[in-house]
This record gives sequence, structure tokens and C-alpha cells, in this order.
Amino acid sequence: MKQLTKAEEDIMQVLWDLKEGNVAAIIDELPSPKPAYNTVSTIVRILENKKFVDYRKKGRGHIYFPLVAKTEYSNQTLNKLMDGYFQGSFKSMVSFFVKKNDISISEMEAIMKEINKDN
Repeated sequence: MKQLTKAEEDIMQVLWDLKEGNVAAIIDELPSPKPAYNTVSTIVRILENKKFVDYRKKGRGHIYFPLVAKTEYSNQTLNKLMDGYFQGSFKSMVSFFVKKNDISISEMEAIMKEINKDN
């Protein structure tokens, strides 16, 4: 799976939340200052070429929708981060974030409860 630029990720975040939408709907969800219509349209076409989004015709326009699930992309990005900076060790990655963010024992316990709840 290809890596996305920051601008492409911003558009994908909106599409993942919306489930589908035209360029105007995507722009409405972006923070100010809003990018130009043509800019968003170009990014959406790039995402289409990268096989992250597809569209269906509606009247004279297009309704775009994600082809890649947010969880799938998140998992791939996290694995790339882990492989690139932590030699593929999940333990090293978690240890790094715990140390850098000064997480307390009670916060760690809450994280562990959340992890165990999902299993």
C-alpha cells in the first residue's frame, strides 16, 4: 500500500468520517482556511490513482468514497513506523512512547484494561 502525503491524509480523514461525498462536501469538513476547490479535486484524483478512493456518478458530478479502510491504513502506517524506527519491535515502540509522554502507572493500567476489553 502506498504512503499518503499530509494533504492526502487530511482528505482521507474527511472521507472516512463522511463515508462518501463530493468535493464540496469534503471542503465543508476541512478546517479554515479552506483549500481551493481545484486543489481538493486534484488531491481526490491523486487518491483515486493510488486506489484509495473511487467514485460513482451523480448527475454531472462525482460522489467519492474510500476503498481503503481507516483501520487498514492506520495499521500499515503504524507497522511502517515500527519497522523504520524501532527495528520491528512493538515493545520498543510502546516503551519509547511511554517514556516520552511520561505516562503514569494508572494511565498504563487504563490502557491495559482498554486492550483487554477488546480481546
